[in-house]
Amino acid sequence: MSSKPGRQSVITGIGVVAPNGTTTEAFWKATQAGTSVLDRVTREGCEHLPLRIAGEVRGFEPADLIEETYLVQTDRFSHFAMAAADMAREDARLGRADTVDDPFAVGVVTAAGSGGGEFGQRELQKLWGQGSRFVGPYQSIAWFYAASTGQISIRGGFKGPCGVVASDEAGGLDALAHATGAIRRGTDAVVVGAAEAPLAPYSVVCQLGYEELSPSDDPARAYRPFTTGASGFVPAEGGAMLVVEEATAARDRDVRARAVIAGHAATFTGASRWEQTREGLAQAIRGALQEAQCAPEEIDVVFADALGVPEADRAEALAIADALGAGATRVPVTAPKTGIGRAYCGAPVLDTATAVLAMEHGLVPPTPNVFEICHDLDLVTSRARPAELRTALVLSRGLMGSNAALVLRHGTDALS
Repeated sequence: MSSKPGRQSVITGIGVVAPNGTTTEAFWKATQAGTSVLDRVTREGCEHLPLRIAGEVRGFEPADLIEETYLVQTDRFSHFAMAAADMAREDARLGRADTVDDPFAVGVVTAAGSGGGEFGQRELQKLWGQGSRFVGPYQSIAWFYAASTGQISIRGGFKGPCGVVASDEAGGLDALAHATGAIRRGTDAVVVGAAEAPLAPYSVVCQLGYEELSPSDDPARAYRPFTTGASGFVPAEGGAMLVVEEATAARDRDVRARAVIAGHAATFTGASRWEQTREGLAQAIRGALQEAQCAPEEIDVVFADALGVPEADRAEALAIADALGAGATRVPVTAPKTGIGRAYCGAPVLDTATAVLAMEHGLVPPTPNVFEICHDLDLVTSRARPAELRTALVLSRGLMGSNAALVLRHGTDALS
C-alpha cells in the first residue's frame, strides 16, 4: 500500500508500568523529582547470581488488571504491556474494537528484546523435572517476542496492521517508526510500545555475558553514565505503550494531540563497537532531523541513551556534538533512566513518554545519581530544570549494534 500525503502521526495516549511508578502520573511525579529506585535484586531465584542491582517493578498485581483467560497464557513482560496498553487507550479514549468505527483501522506494534523468560523457564523446568505431559500448551506462545502484540490485538479486537520489532534496545524507537509508517499508509491508529521483564533467573543468566552490565552492588553508584565512575548499565523491568493516531482522525474524535512524531532514523554499527556509534548515532540524528524538517538549533532537549560505558558515553557525547553542531553544548541533555535502569526495548519508549510529559510541563527532568560530568554536555542533574520545550530528541543504542533517533514536537504543532 502506498503512502498517503499529509498524514501526520500524533501521540494521543500514554501508559506506563515502570520501577518508579505503575501509572503515568506516578511515573512522571517520581521522574521529575529525580527519585532513584535502583536497589538489590529480590526476584526469586536471582539471589545467588552476580547481578546485584536492578530496577524492579514492585506493587504490580496483574490479576487486578488483566482477565484470568489472558494471564494464564502470558508472561510477565506481556502483563506489563497489556496493562500499559489499557492505560494508553484510556488516556486516548480509544475503546475496544466494538466501540470503534472500523477495527481494521487500528493496529498494534511492539518491540521486544528478551521475550517471556519467566514463563519459559517455568515450563522447561516442568519438562525436565516432571515430563512433557506437565508442560502447558501456552509454552509455545508465551515466551515469543510477538506475544504482547498478539495479546493486545486480541484483547482489543484490533484487526489493523500488527507487528513486532526485534532490533535490539533501539527497537523501541523503531516500533514507533513502524507505527507512523502504518499511519502514512492509511491506518487511523496504532497501539505501540515495548515492555520487558528480564529479571527471571534464566534471563539474568543470559545477560551475565554482557560486558556492559554493571558489576556494582551499590545502588547509588551502579549506573552513572557520563562520569569518571561509569562502570556499565543496570537492567530494569517495565516499559510504556502509546496510542499513535493520524492527526485528522484524532481531531475528529476530539482527542488532544499530546505530541507529534516528526522524524526517525536508524543505523547499525555492530555489537559492542562503541567508538563506531559516534558516526552511526550522529547519522541517525541527522536522518531524523531531515525527516522532521528540523534544524539542529531547534532541538530543545536531548534524552540520551546513556549506556554508562566510558567509550560509549564518549561516543554519544561526540555524536550529539557532531549532529547538532556548534550549539550542541547549550542543549539540555538528560537521562532519567539512571534512576530506574535500562528496560532494554522499553527504555527508549519510556524516554519518549517522558519527553512528551516534559514538553507538556515545561520541565527537563534530572539524571539521578549522576554528578561530576566528564563530557562536554549540559547534563541536567540534581533537580529538574524549567524550560520552554517545543522539540525533543530521543536517542537509543542496542548492545548488538543498532542506533536510532526520534524527533518529537509539542502537541500544539499538530496539523490543524
